[in-house]
Amino acid sequence: MDLQDLLDAMNAGQTITGDSPLHEVMHLASQRAQRITGELNGGYHEPARVRELLSELIGDPVDETVTLFPPFTSDFGQNITLGKRIFLNSGCRFQDQGGITIGDDCLVGHNVVIATLNHDLAPSHRADMHPAPVVIGRNVWIGANATILPGVTIGEDAVVGAASVVTKDVPAGAIVVGSPARFVRSVPR
Repeated sequence: MDLQDLLDAMNAGQTITGDSPLHEVMHLASQRAQRITGELNGGYHEPARVRELLSELIGDPVDETVTLFPPFTSDFGQNITLGKRIFLNSGCRFQDQGGITIGDDCLVGHNVVIATLNHDLAPSHRADMHPAPVVIGRNVWIGANATILPGVTIGEDAVVGAASVVTKDVPAGAIVVGSPARFVRSVPR
């Protein structure tokens, strides 16, 4: 088993059992992510160097219009897709095994957590992981300290209020707040 086998399985929503060869591959990939984010977070870097390290982490070029303020952590790193003109503020934590896609023109606030894995509820299978992607549409603003849970899609132009916990899809142009996040109104046009 290799990284591509793991990515194929996770992107297909396949359960990764705790004692499987795929689980072992995931742990090896996590060590790589820790090394890269350790360098990223270990001191000041010019913006171009930050993008270079982020590109190395995700395995694809990051557009020169992307801005990341470290610290930033990702416990996998290789299932993140970033658009253009994205701003990731300091303290963001991405658990991206299940896949994270962020569209163009998004703002992601301080300490935002995006999670794409759930552990199995049964104690005898608690080490098993169930991946589900998070998709963030174009021009979304996610406020500080928000948490986006596995399987959530956030529609374009939506706003997620600070400290919200997003447990279900957010329609385009919606403003959601709270824990769990709930619709409060539409974005003004």
